[in-house]
Amino acid sequence: MRALAGRGEASYFPDHGHDGYRVGHYDLELDYRVGPNRLAGTARLSASARTRLDRLELDFGTFRIGRVLVDGRPARFRHRRGKLHLTPARPVAAGAAFTVEVRYTGNPSPLSSHWGGLGWEQLSDGSIVAGQPTGAPSWFPCNDRPDHKARYRIAVTTASAYEAVANGRLTGRRRVGANTTWVYEQDEPMATYLASVQVGRYQFLELEGPLPQHVFYPSAAERRVRHDFARQGAMVAAFTERFGPYPFPSYTVVVADDELEIPVEAQGMSIFGINHVDGARGSERLVAHELAHQWFGNSLTLADWRDIWLHEGFASHAEWLWSEASGGDPAAAHAARWHHRLAAQPQDLVLADPGPRHIFDDRVYKRGALTLHALRRTVGDDVFFRTLRSWTAGYRHGSVTTAAFTALASHVAGRSLDGFFDAWLHDKALPRLP
Repeated sequence: MRALAGRGEASYFPDHGHDGYRVGHYDLELDYRVGPNRLAGTARLSASARTRLDRLELDFGTFRIGRVLVDGRPARFRHRRGKLHLTPARPVAAGAAFTVEVRYTGNPSPLSSHWGGLGWEQLSDGSIVAGQPTGAPSWFPCNDRPDHKARYRIAVTTASAYEAVANGRLTGRRRVGANTTWVYEQDEPMATYLASVQVGRYQFLELEGPLPQHVFYPSAAERRVRHDFARQGAMVAAFTERFGPYPFPSYTVVVADDELEIPVEAQGMSIFGINHVDGARGSERLVAHELAHQWFGNSLTLADWRDIWLHEGFASHAEWLWSEASGGDPAAAHAARWHHRLAAQPQDLVLADPGPRHIFDDRVYKRGALTLHALRRTVGDDVFFRTLRSWTAGYRHGSVTTAAFTALASHVAGRSLDGFFDAWLHDKALPRLP
C-alpha cells in the first residue's frame, strides 16, 4: 500500500510549530474585558528540550509583550510575523526540563487564513474561540502542532455578568468585586487548536444521560435549546456502543447568542450559533457530528493535517449512524445519495492528502464517510465496529495517522485491505460502493 508522507516531509503549515522541544503543560492566567475586547495574559509553559536550545520560538499573534522569562531568568526576545523568538540567558541542555513565562496584553483578533479568521473572535456581547487549524496563537503563546498534546490550566477573569467556559473540569470560581475568576483544569492531553474559552451572558442546564452534559445558552433560547439537545444523551449512548467509552469526564455545549457559519469543536466542548437552534431539531445532524469529534479529533487527534479525513470523515459518518440508530434513514441511504452527488463533482482530490487549501472541502467530509461505509460493507458490521472500538481504545488521547488506521483495519479483518484503501484514500477517482 502506498505510504503517506510523514512529519519529516513538508507540513501543510510549515510556519507553525518547533521540533526542538515539547510542552507538557500550559498554565494560562487571562483577564478579559468584554467591551473593549482587551486581554491581559500570563502564560507559563512547562516543557522539555529534545535538543540543545540556544534559541527557541513560540507561535504567537499580535500582542504587546511585557516580559519573558526562561527558567525564571529574563530572556531576550523578538516578536514578529507570528513568531516569538527567545534567547535564554543560559542555553537549555538536551533532555532538560525548562519553563517559559510570557506576559502580554492586547486586543485579541482572529488570525487571517484561507478559510477566514481563526482563533479568538469578539461577539456582539462576549467572545468565542474557534482555533482549527492554526488559530491558537491568536490568544496564547504556544508550540502550535497538533501532534504535541499537553495538559492545561486555564483561569479566566471577567465581569461577573458573564460566564466564562473553558476546556476541562471547573476547579474554582471566585468573585472579587465586580469580577469573577473561573479556573478550569484539562487533565487529558490536548492539542493547542482545541484549547478554547467562551465568554457570554449564559444560562446553564444539565441534560440527562450516561455522563454529565452541560449546556450554556442565551436565556431567550431556553425552550429551543431544551428541545434540540434533548436527544444528546441518547447519542452519547449510541456512540459509546459503536465507538467505545466516551473519552472525557463530561461534555459541554455552548450556544452563542450570535449566528455562526458552522459549529466549532473543542476538547470536551462544542460551540453552536443561535442559528443552529430552531426548536425543531433542524441541526441535529450537526449535534451528532460535533459529539462524534470527541472520539475522532479530540481524543484521537491527527498527527498531521493531511490526515484530516480521520476527523471529518468519521464525524460525518457518525451523522449517518445516528440517523440509523434514531429511526431516520439508514446509513446506506445516506451513502447512496452522497455517492451519487460526489460522482458528479470533479475527481481531483486525494482523500489522504487533499492539500492545505482543501482540508475543509466537503468532499473530504463526505468521501471520508463513504470510505467508512464502504469498509463496513466490505468487512461486515462485527469486524467494522470492532475496528472502531479498537481504534479509539488503542490510541486514546494520542496522535493518529492514516497508516495506523489502515493497518489496524487489516489486522482486525484478518486479511489485507491494501487494495480497498488504495482506491478510497489514494486514488482520485471515486470507487463504486461495494
